[in-house]
Amino acid sequence: MYRILKPVFGVAAIVFFVVGCQTQTNAPESSGSSATTPDDANGHAHEDDGHGDHGDADIAEAMASLSLEDRKAAEAQKFCAVSTSSALGSMGAPLKIDIKGESVFLCCSGCKSKALRNPDETLAAVAKMKAETAK
Repeated sequence: MYRILKPVFGVAAIVFFVVGCQTQTNAPESSGSSATTPDDANGHAHEDDGHGDHGDADIAEAMASLSLEDRKAAEAQKFCAVSTSSALGSMGAPLKIDIKGESVFLCCSGCKSKALRNPDETLAAVAKMKAETAK
């Protein structure tokens, strides 16, 4: 019986590993480093989540869903204010929120609570991204 079950368990383990146990990763929230962690502080992840590695056409399509004014502001920011390596538009239309009277764009609604919980840090990240884009 063991001879019969051994290959079944081996196949089941491989299937579980490949399909059922995929971990998701995202970029660090504000360090600017390229290292990745399994989940951000909000408990959600950005890579391998069905949104994947979108090409420029997918990002352009998502950005086109914004008003002209919002699109220009999002393009100046370029990346999520919380998940700073997630390009705006890579997870669909960027989410626009207001922090202390300033428009801030996020890659997804999962980043909203962290952005609002740390408004000064979020605004500093956006200012840094806009300065880098303006260079």
